Amino acid sequence: MHILVCGGAGYIGSHMAKMLVGLGHSVTVFDNLSTGHRQLVKWGRLVEGDLLRPADLKALFDRERFDGVMHFSARSLVGESIRDPDLYFQNNVTGTENLLRAMREAGLQRFVFSSSAAVYGNPAKGLIDEAHPTKPINPYGETKLRVEEILQSRAAEHGLNSVSLRYFNAAGADPQGETGELHNPETHLIPNVLRAAKGECALQVFGNDYSTPDGTCIRDYIHVNDLCRAHLLALEYMEKKPGAHVFNLGIGKGFSILEIIRAAEKVVGKSIPFTYAPRRPGDPPVLVADSTLARKTLGWQPEYLDQEEIIRTAWSWMAKDRFKL
Repeated sequence: MHILVCGGAGYIGSHMAKMLVGLGHSVTVFDNLSTGHRQLVKWGRLVEGDLLRPADLKALFDRERFDGVMHFSARSLVGESIRDPDLYFQNNVTGTENLLRAMREAGLQRFVFSSSAAVYGNPAKGLIDEAHPTKPINPYGETKLRVEEILQSRAAEHGLNSVSLRYFNAAGADPQGETGELHNPETHLIPNVLRAAKGECALQVFGNDYSTPDGTCIRDYIHVNDLCRAHLLALEYMEKKPGAHVFNLGIGKGFSILEIIRAAEKVVGKSIPFTYAPRRPGDPPVLVADSTLARKTLGWQPEYLDQEEIIRTAWSWMAKDRFKL
């Protein structure tokens, strides 16, 4: 297959491109490099362009034929979305609408969307399944939910087949160390814990007064390669089952921030200092996935269940100084 990977110069997109090429598929990466990195496009061909410029998309689809699109292009910082919601709706919603319009004009009907657990907001129960109410508490989550709603409409109106994958917390890196997280600024917990271990930053834990056993937020951390495998299964699933579909992706177990820090200390072999800071707006105390539907329907099984193993893959990437920002 020839797959268009939008946002393939970023964290998850670069891992996806590597996996696709490793399985013998052709990849074209479409990225404006605003948050992605040219040096991470090692698999497939890079086409620089912007989803907010329809002419860029028309030129791409006029020139190339694709068998499916994987969409990783989104702004994804909760705090930034609260400060500038218009930026998020323009990039995440309008950009996606432009992409879907270009796909329709090209007659392309298979679309895998990177959604988020942020669509759920504050959980009403322990394990969150797809039937849980969707009540985002920040603009980032609102944009993801809005795109899911658009995909439902496009399925009914134009026959677009789509799978929205609601990620919980993506973590880890390519086990071979060829790609990994490279954000600026870095807001994800595990890379910041490991940066603190290297002495590159002062680690802050935002809030220690949540209603959790140790007072810090609990999240479901899922390895990036497990996410990518779900995308491949989603492409196959759409061949058998048309329409718009939604699946959670997580391992079904939560870890607190302090538990992650302790696990990282075991990986790096030393204590990692940190300080407490006030809560960040828009952070729910607990987010843990019930991924039963993805397991049963897609046949998906996460391979990385041990947090130390996930952190070890991130550490092997971050221990390298090749891509300092």
